[in-house]
Amino acid sequence: INSILILSKPMSTAAHVEGKKLLVLTVATQETDGFRRFLKSARNFNYTVLGRGQKWSGGDYMSAPGGGQKVRLLKEALQETKSEDQVLLFTDSYDAVFASGPKELLRKFQQAKHKVVFSSERLIWPDRHLEDKHPHVREGNRFLGSGGFMGYLSNIREMVSNWTGEDADSDQLFFTKIYVDPDKRKSINMTVDSRCRLFQNLHGALDDVVLKFEDGRVRARNVLYDTLPVLIHGNGPTKLQINYMGNYIPKSWTFETGCTVCQDDLRSLADSEYPLVSIGIFIQQPTPFVSVFFERLLKLEYPKDRLKLFIYNQEPHHEPQVSSFLRDHGGLYQDVRSITPKEDMDSAAARDLALDICRKDADCDYFFNLDIEVVLKNEKTLKILIEQNLPVVAPMITRAGRLWSNFWGAVSAEGYYARSEDYVDIVQGRRVGVWNVPYVSNVYLLKAHLLRSQLKDSAVFTSHSLDPDMAFCHSLRSAGVFMFVTNMQTFGRILSTENYQSTHLHNDLWQIFENPVDWEERYIHQNYSRIMRDKLIETPCPDVYWFPVFSDVACNHLVEEMEHFGKWSGGGNTDTRIQGGYENVPTIDIHMNQINFEKEWQKFLVEYVAPITEKMYPGYYTKAHFELAFVVRYRPDEQPSLRPHHDASTFTINIALNQLGQDYQGGGCRFLRYDCSIQAPRKGWALMHPGRLTHYHEGLPTTAGTRYIAVSFVDP
Repeated sequence: INSILILSKPMSTAAHVEGKKLLVLTVATQETDGFRRFLKSARNFNYTVLGRGQKWSGGDYMSAPGGGQKVRLLKEALQETKSEDQVLLFTDSYDAVFASGPKELLRKFQQAKHKVVFSSERLIWPDRHLEDKHPHVREGNRFLGSGGFMGYLSNIREMVSNWTGEDADSDQLFFTKIYVDPDKRKSINMTVDSRCRLFQNLHGALDDVVLKFEDGRVRARNVLYDTLPVLIHGNGPTKLQINYMGNYIPKSWTFETGCTVCQDDLRSLADSEYPLVSIGIFIQQPTPFVSVFFERLLKLEYPKDRLKLFIYNQEPHHEPQVSSFLRDHGGLYQDVRSITPKEDMDSAAARDLALDICRKDADCDYFFNLDIEVVLKNEKTLKILIEQNLPVVAPMITRAGRLWSNFWGAVSAEGYYARSEDYVDIVQGRRVGVWNVPYVSNVYLLKAHLLRSQLKDSAVFTSHSLDPDMAFCHSLRSAGVFMFVTNMQTFGRILSTENYQSTHLHNDLWQIFENPVDWEERYIHQNYSRIMRDKLIETPCPDVYWFPVFSDVACNHLVEEMEHFGKWSGGGNTDTRIQGGYENVPTIDIHMNQINFEKEWQKFLVEYVAPITEKMYPGYYTKAHFELAFVVRYRPDEQPSLRPHHDASTFTINIALNQLGQDYQGGGCRFLRYDCSIQAPRKGWALMHPGRLTHYHEGLPTTAGTRYIAVSFVDP
């Protein structure tokens, strides 16, 4: 039977170790995320956990010598242990994971043929002056690492018997001085694991260590010495690398099983009151589809009386949308706090304020960060994240058609983006799980108790050298708080805000290039994708096809945009907007190029009209070139109808932009050759017909109201 004894305070150990072959000892004075990971890897190999708990006073082991408290606690524990043939493994635990079990550990220890074996390092630390005193080895690393060692109880007791240092002194320096003393080294019979058969310290060896995927398990392989270490230690500045390896080792994720730990320690929301969540919404720049964002927020599946909103808006352009949402729906939420552009608060200060409000609210259980550019398609997202029961967890979102996401797989030495080996596989869904990562942004859930413990500093997002998101993640990493991203479900995507102009009335209409998926969801008819499958195309007249293409919103926005522009033509034959300056069959209209919409309109024709054309007119292929595309306005007292004519096109598209009966009376189109009329145009539906020769047609009189149509003469 193998046990782990957590040396967190002096305690009698005899009862725990009597008759046991191997005892693993570690010092854990806080139950950190790293310590919980260590225990999970240990339990995987049937180590038993025995005890915990005293405040750390061993100095700053992250950056300076320290760790003397570990030696003191070890010395005190060994004084009470009587089993002289006991084999002890002493290891750090916050940044270590087991890759194999005690049987392999003991076998490799015995093969070392020494009574005490220390982990080895390529780099000497903390005293470089002792370099020449280290004995040379036949192969491998010369220098001692104190993060892990193994030996017989009597020999280890002898080794630590002379410890008289302070808790903040360096344990590594203490053990190194013993090792470089030939007499002491021989008396204790100690050596270093130079080829990393038992221990792998990552500092200075990152290029030597790769993941080795075996059947249903994962090992770390030292390719320099061709060894499979049992204990992997992310010593020094390699915490992020051990976090990466911990996503796999020992069998958290394998190619055969996928994620084996993703359902562990979940929180159930079924039988308890929903926790109180503070949602921080941040608008920092002009962003497309803001009204859609708030529509989705309302659809989030979570009791609104258990939600508090903090809305920070730095952009005056979006004030009407924020005000409209708060006016119509703010009362649904338990509380709302809004920061307007007039308050002139920068982003970092606003984010810190949002956290501080949650920190000081004893009822606040979670903080949910939600940037305005996030498209949260999964209405269960908040529930899913809470159920994950993790300190910080983000739903993976990506940018359509790109490898961009809201997490980083790695961080460079300077703290900036670096790509991990598995990043592309995670983003593209070839590896699915819950991943420990060094950086998340845009949308994530944070347990509020962290704000009252590890993140007490009120300036978590504020930094002189880092942007707010990088500063936030640096604060988490410095506090030893793990961040996770899950791609177990599909959650949504993130908008591109590049090239977003705010000079129009409905600026989202221009987003067909930058955010094509969102543009389609907003502006293309919900039944468009069913046109071919469900045979929705109608043929009201010979070679005239009728099909849904625009949503109601698209129709409304295009009409409102034209009326907002307001420069309607006079309906006369003279028209300086067209080549030659003369219009044979004039209408009262506004051309797409007058509102700088011609490129977007052609993209619409290519993506949504051309495929229908090629199906309906077999053998004809179009690139959707046009010289004229415009919105026509018909009114009884202005221009009620249009005389019979041919169009200057190979085919014409005519989209009804408003509703018969509701917006106008009369109207329609009549094809004279076939004596066939379409007198009840449907809003958002397109009529497609040949332009020249065969389809001589007229616009029927509008008798009341105002009728709008969008017309394109394609392939003139």
